[in-house]
Amino acid sequence: MSVYLIADIKVTDDGWVPDYAANVHKLVEKHGGRYLSRSGHIETLEGVATDSTLIAILEFPSREALDAFAADPAYAPYGQARQAGSVSTFRLIDDTDIAGTIPYLKAG
Repeated sequence: MSVYLIADIKVTDDGWVPDYAANVHKLVEKHGGRYLSRSGHIETLEGVATDSTLIAILEFPSREALDAFAADPAYAPYGQARQAGSVSTFRLIDDTDIAGTIPYLKAG
């Protein structure tokens, strides 16, 4: 089952960004993942706006593939640099479609 990583990032020190951008893409691909979007063009349509600098959405073929990416020793220095130079919230969702499984959300 595919899983999606939603990375919501507020950059506080952009020194890590060039190395991260140049190297992490290859590590994502190594684990079967792909970027669906990496954008700083963020518009809040509903709810409370955040001060995010960028949001990235990545797709992995499975939770195991995502976990392998996150645990890859080659990713560790980039992840640590990102954590030191940003406030990051990473969320994981799978490709489950709950439409039709609860009474108020009919299947399409």
